[in-house]
Parts: sequence; structure tokens; C-alpha cells
Amino acid sequence: MRLTNLLTTSLLVAGLLTGANMVQAQKVKSVPFSYLPEPTEDRYNQRVTRKTLSLENRGFVILAHKSATQYAVERYDADLRQLWTAAVPVMAGESIEAFNRSPEQVWVIIHHKDEASQNLSALAIDLRNGQKGAMKKLVEASARDRRPSVAISPDGTRLVAYRYLTREVQIKAISATVYDQKLSKIKDRTYDFHDLGDFFSPTVYVGNDGTQYVTLVSDQMKKLTVRRYRNDNPDIKVMSVAVGGTFGGKAVTVFDSRFTLQPDNMLYAAAICNERLSGLYHSLKVVKFDFTDQGDLKFAPEFRFTPEYLAEVNKAGQASSKRLEDVYIADLLLTSEKQLVVVAEKKYEEGGDESPAHARELHLFGYNEFLSPAWHSIIAKDQVAPAAESFTGIGYRAAVFGPDIQILTQEKLAGKSDLYLRRVNAQTGVVQPPKGLGLTVASDQNSAYVKDFTGWLDARTIIGVSRPSRKSAALMLNKIVVK
Repeated sequence: MRLTNLLTTSLLVAGLLTGANMVQAQKVKSVPFSYLPEPTEDRYNQRVTRKTLSLENRGFVILAHKSATQYAVERYDADLRQLWTAAVPVMAGESIEAFNRSPEQVWVIIHHKDEASQNLSALAIDLRNGQKGAMKKLVEASARDRRPSVAISPDGTRLVAYRYLTREVQIKAISATVYDQKLSKIKDRTYDFHDLGDFFSPTVYVGNDGTQYVTLVSDQMKKLTVRRYRNDNPDIKVMSVAVGGTFGGKAVTVFDSRFTLQPDNMLYAAAICNERLSGLYHSLKVVKFDFTDQGDLKFAPEFRFTPEYLAEVNKAGQASSKRLEDVYIADLLLTSEKQLVVVAEKKYEEGGDESPAHARELHLFGYNEFLSPAWHSIIAKDQVAPAAESFTGIGYRAAVFGPDIQILTQEKLAGKSDLYLRRVNAQTGVVQPPKGLGLTVASDQNSAYVKDFTGWLDARTIIGVSRPSRKSAALMLNKIVVK
């Protein structure tokens, strides 16, 4: 592990020095793109962070914000020719809750709220011709209740719409309805939590077969728990593992966590734990929940955030931080060979609603197919955006192809503002130097890159939305082929 980290650090330094001159991509085509930024409050709590969805035939669909009262779903082919557009009106009191697709249609989930009630409705749009189906109400709740939510399966063929049943501020149960891709009801369910304590955080996932998984951070933020609910029988299967507790006389609890459900119904979880009183980062815990057969839970050896690790972070970013802060889990990426890469990112605001937003280094932790820690790497970056943009342009986007992870960022390296691509080998953790894509992204205080629209058509073809120069006021939809 030590040799891998030294090699990775050397490559990162070389990349920072030479990345701007290593243009390894050709911008094949650009077309004008109309985009209205989301309302200010939504930039800090985005519900739809991926607005470009690739299709099997190498085309893609986009959710575009056209005006204060209208979105549009637009389908393009691989040469940026628009095939159809479907208007999605959004009235006062409404917002987009989710954007996804199945093999046959695009899903747009709309949240509506008025003085008396709130609800989620689904709009299905035919992928072939853009024809819109009738709006279907999925779930309804009182205006005073928590906002209802929706889960969509990895292949987009199953939906679960649900609302929270509370007593005072505590969630006691979730009332849910499972739908198929035709929006026909499969089953009504209630997930009951009366047996739990006062502190837990439930999230619902649904598999391609309609099986539901409710994830919980429970036992006063010390346990990761998954409950499985099937549609063909009433049995509930539960798996739970303690990731917090008392260590060396100090209480350790979950600070941040993330779950991901794979198409084969394997569920992975990662949690950053810290010391409850001091807030010091303690460790990263990773778990695999396998509900096949009798069920199996795989708990990876913890990764400790030691003073030596802090020194590595400071060296990579040429910083002098006294402690880890503002680092949150951003992605759990799985390769076809079952190597898992956990990505965490440092993100923070300077203070106050009008302060700039920062996105700093990426922390990568690699695990082999047996969930044993294999390597860790740190990718240094230093991005800043005005408050009006928040994190819509800074941060990163990632995709997995074979054993490689591609990471795309908008940065200014060696004096050149561009989109930069890094490749990470999921087996070894070696990070290739950043390669500029040659877009010459504008570097000023106006919107220059909207990462929500970044997507991959294949391992060499990237779609992105950017503004080419300070003199240009218009955003462009770009197709870039990487050499």
C-alpha cells in the first residue's frame, strides 16, 4: 500500500504541472443550449443532480430547465441532433423530485404542495417519440407532514412512492406503494419502526424485481441496518452491523453514510464515523449486504483516519490542516469485477448564505472483490464558486468502464480553465495525470460549467454543458471524444 501511495502522489504532482498541456481529446461538436439555473434554495439541496441520461444506442435524454414555469425532456442522438422534445409544465408550488428512465420511457416525478396537502405525481414520456402519458398521482400527504419521496429501481422498471408517518418529530412508520413500469400498483406496504429508538434515518430502495430495501442508521447512530421486504410473502429479513460504539473510552458514531443498491440486489454501504464529543474523524467502515439464500453480511476491516493519513492529505494538497473536516461520502463505485471504490470529497462554504462554496480534494478507498482494503489515494483539487452557483459547477462526475474509473472536473490548472479527465485503476489505485479536454471553459463569476448535465455515452464519448469564453454569454451542449 505504501508503494502505491507514493506512486500515486508522484503522478498527481506531475499531472498538476503538465495536465494543462496534455490535451488528449477532440471536441467533435457543440450546439447552443438553453438553461435556466435552479432556484437559489435548490442549489444547496438538489433533488435531481443528474440531468443527462445515456441510452443504449449511444444517444441520450436531457432534463432542461427552460423557464420559471416549464422544464423539457429532450432526446438527442449521438451527433447532438435533437430527435424530440416534450414540455413539462411546472406550476407554482411544484418542483421536480426525480428524473430517471426505463428501457421504454423517461420518468419525471413532480412534487406539488399547497396549503392543504402535498403529493408526488409521475409523468411517463415514451422514449421512441416523446409522447407524454397521463399524469399519475403516486402518493399524497398532509401539507404539514414530511415531504414524501420516491425510489426507482436501477433499471427504471419499478417505483416505490412513500410517505412518512410521524409522532411529533419522530418517524414511526413509512406507508409505501410499489408500482411497475406501467404505473400499475403491485403492492401497498407499511414499514414499521415502532421498535426502534429515537434516532435513525430511513431510506427506501427498490430492486429490479420489486423487492424493497429500507436502510437505517439506528441505535443512536451506531448501527447500519437493512430490512428487506418482498412482494410475494410477508416475511421481513433484517441485517444489522454495529459500526459505532465506545473505543478507547470515546464514543464513536456515524457522521456520514451512503448506501447503493446494485442491479443484482447486492447492497453496499459506507460510513464515516467520528468521535461524538470532539468531532475528530475516526474511521471509514464499509459493509456488503447480500440477501441471497440464507443471507450474508460482509464487514470490511475499518480504515482509520490516523495522523499519518492527515499528513498524506496535507502533502497531496500542499496544505497544513490540523484535522480532517468537511469530508463527505460522495460515491460508491463498483466495477464489473466487483472491485469497490468509495469516493469522499471535501466540500464546504466559507460561512453564510452569500459566501463562496469550495470543493477540495477527493479521498479514494479501493476494496477488492472480497471487500478487503487494497489501496487508498488522494486527488488534490481546489475549486471555488460564488454563492449563486453553489456546487452546480464545482465538484466532480465519475463513471466506471471495465477496471477504470473516469473522473471529470472543471478546474484551472497551469493557468488554463478547462474540463479535466483523470483515470483511476480500480485494482491498483494508480491515478493518471489530469488531461484537459480542450474546451477552454470560461473563467469568471458567471455560469461556466453545469456538471448536472455531464454524462458518458461510452468510455470515450462525454457529453457536457459549458460556456467557452468570457465573451460568450451562451452555454453550449458539447460532445467530446477522448483519444
